[in-house]
Amino acid sequence: MAEDTELKFTQSDFRRVRDMLYQRVGISLNESKTHMAYARLAKRVRSRGLRSFTEYLDLLQDSQEADEWQGFINALTTNLTSFFRESHHFDMLREHARQHRRAGETFRVWSSASSTGEEPYSIAITMLELWDGAGGGFELLASDIDTNVLQQAALGVYGRERTEKVSPQLLKKYFDKGVGANEGKVRLKQKARDALSFFQFNLVEPCWPDIGRFDVIFCRNVLIYFDKPTQAEILSKMESCLKPDGLLLLGHSENIVHLTDAFVGCGRTAYRLAHPERGG
Repeated sequence: MAEDTELKFTQSDFRRVRDMLYQRVGISLNESKTHMAYARLAKRVRSRGLRSFTEYLDLLQDSQEADEWQGFINALTTNLTSFFRESHHFDMLREHARQHRRAGETFRVWSSASSTGEEPYSIAITMLELWDGAGGGFELLASDIDTNVLQQAALGVYGRERTEKVSPQLLKKYFDKGVGANEGKVRLKQKARDALSFFQFNLVEPCWPDIGRFDVIFCRNVLIYFDKPTQAEILSKMESCLKPDGLLLLGHSENIVHLTDAFVGCGRTAYRLAHPERGG
């Protein structure tokens, strides 16, 4: 890096960071992320009493410490989200559930990059509203590679400012206001927290666990962090996880038309199986 920093961080160090992250979880960092990588990893370097990133990266490669590797991954994964972000997807979810829920069957939704929980809790509120506050007719799974954000998500505690897009009616119905030391915070009520099952999951694992097929999969704003071959591989696995009439919802900057023939567009950043007989 051109500017002086407390810790030595060379372009060679950044290339190692980029290569190690890609080898471990398939995420590709471009050159513009050099300063971000320094800022996010510096704490970990200091916590080990080291004076340079070279020493830290050597330690990672030589020791293979599971906890430190997870810390490395957690530090470099971006978690930008909000309640009811890209609200049209929740309208699509509601309408799709209305049309496809069937007596005796469980309507299943997977938030595959759940971050700090705003997306899956928005899904839960949408489903609870449709089911008139009763569970049992749907199953909601939420996963992320970052263990820190999963812990935060499971708690369901947020700063009040994070709920600006939530209507006053839903805010009152599904959130408790913090008092005393928790003034300025809110927490999802128990019925919303109970509606979700959180688990750690790496989308680039060569073999996915058998998590069944889903009516709707949210995979928003995560494919952009992978290179095109990895994106195609993830989409191939998503195809196998979607029910024949299911929906795949992606982020606004993600276009998969040139990556796969498995999906066709069916709305704004929404896709369905091009070959239902093959996927579900």
